[in-house]
Amino acid sequence: MDEITLVFQLLQQMCIYLVVAYLLSKTPIFIPLMQVTVHAPHKLLCYVIFSIFCIMGTYLGLHFQDSIANTRAIGAVLGGLLGGPLVGIAVGFTGGIHRYMLGGMTAESCMLSTIFAGLVGGVVHVVLRRQGRIDRLYNPITVGCLTMVVEILQMLIILLVAQPYAEALNLVKNIAAPMIITNSIGGAMFMRILLDRRAMFEKYTSAFSAKALKIAASTEGILLKGFNQENSLKVAQIIYQELDIGAVAITDCEKLLAFIGIGDDHHLSGTPISSPQTLQVIEHNHVEYVDGIHKPYCCSIDKNCRLGSTLVIPLRGENQKVIGTIKLYEAKNTLFSSINRTLGEGIASLLSAQILAGQNERYKQLLFQSEIKLLHAQVNPHFLFNALNTLVAVIRRNGDQASYLVQNMSTFFRKNLKRPEEVVSLKDEIEHVTAYLEIEKARFMERLQIYIAIPESLMMTQLPAFSLQPIVENAIKHGTSHLLETGEITISAYQYEPSVMIEVTDNAGRYDAKQSELNKKQGLGMNLVDKRIKIRYGEDYGIEVACQENLSTTIRIRLPQSVE
Repeated sequence: MDEITLVFQLLQQMCIYLVVAYLLSKTPIFIPLMQVTVHAPHKLLCYVIFSIFCIMGTYLGLHFQDSIANTRAIGAVLGGLLGGPLVGIAVGFTGGIHRYMLGGMTAESCMLSTIFAGLVGGVVHVVLRRQGRIDRLYNPITVGCLTMVVEILQMLIILLVAQPYAEALNLVKNIAAPMIITNSIGGAMFMRILLDRRAMFEKYTSAFSAKALKIAASTEGILLKGFNQENSLKVAQIIYQELDIGAVAITDCEKLLAFIGIGDDHHLSGTPISSPQTLQVIEHNHVEYVDGIHKPYCCSIDKNCRLGSTLVIPLRGENQKVIGTIKLYEAKNTLFSSINRTLGEGIASLLSAQILAGQNERYKQLLFQSEIKLLHAQVNPHFLFNALNTLVAVIRRNGDQASYLVQNMSTFFRKNLKRPEEVVSLKDEIEHVTAYLEIEKARFMERLQIYIAIPESLMMTQLPAFSLQPIVENAIKHGTSHLLETGEITISAYQYEPSVMIEVTDNAGRYDAKQSELNKKQGLGMNLVDKRIKIRYGEDYGIEVACQENLSTTIRIRLPQSVE
């Protein structure tokens, strides 16, 4: 058998070898080989795969002069190149022992050369990684050249180890060129297969990422406004356009909220859920895929419906409880693409997060409303009692002052009861507090003095409603009302970049930190105001207290510079 004939026969065997590699590259088993193997499970998989190829290279070899012309070195070289020295040596040892067990004049030399091939691949792996040239590990030219070098070294090892020397020399003369050529080409083509698989994987990943990001950007904030028919329809339209599938539906746990696509003439929003797949998903909280082939699909509403398969994914709320479903459909004779199946589950997670965030936001709004009502409840009972007693006393001594007092009481209670807004201007708050203070001045007369110093430019600063009144009330109730001399309350505001500071100062200096901590635990008064400001604007804002015992107490409100 001449050298050219041997080359062509080895290339024929190589084609079988590469076809097997190509078919395996289409399976998930090759995915870990698309990147440099560093994790133990991946190293183990790398060892198994290339050991198989190493052994297969021997079986597909051609028997020649009591030896085997083969492509075994490709598996050992690639094992070391992608898995590192340990994997390379392990693959080489496995392939070498297998070759040794087959016997022949070159059994020992082939075993040693196979182990050496794995070691050389592993050394190159380490060198290129240290140089930061990982890209060269996946270069077909690198693999081809490395395999060529390994095959040349194998021929030298045969000459050094195999006996008798004359027969070994004759063997090398006949098989050296064919094996060097075949293994070099085969190694480069094997790496080309890996690169093509890697490029395809990256292409799908890129497409997946682009679609996911576009859908995320397009649906952002829609379900935050509420999980209802109107918002669900907007989301369904976006998903339908982006995924280019048969139909999209969104349900809660009782009815169909939105449907768009094939079958929208009989899948009507607002109708009760009738699909058995949807009911199973809601009950068991798992993904249900009916492909129409292995698992038959039939529309539960119209037997003539053109939809032929469905993917039903649960939407989960608090504590992973099912709150609805998203359903993707394809027409009959159309298969679901894997990217759409994966995207479907990702979209469900995205929408679930939006719905949950929207629920939390509404809970927060309800909390705000409850807190405002709590403030009303705190103010009204004892203040109304004191105000009425004051009014009775003023009526007896001064009718005009009584009329003025009634006007202030009217202003105070009107604002107290008819301010549904959560956020108001500082001007509105000052009007509310001024009415309150006028009533208190009528009660304490000359023993209470009020000073308000707020620039007109800050009057439209926004803050949560009922923020000032509890603080001013505390200043009087726990501060100036205990003084024998005249109590003074000063309300001021100024800019303190990048914030607006509002200060309420009394001249009593009776701030009690222990009592404040108790109120904080109970969620009352000033601490409730602080909590509301922090929830709305963040932890950088809220209330600060500065007290000089028996001299003054200043309550400082820090707000962002926002105007109406």
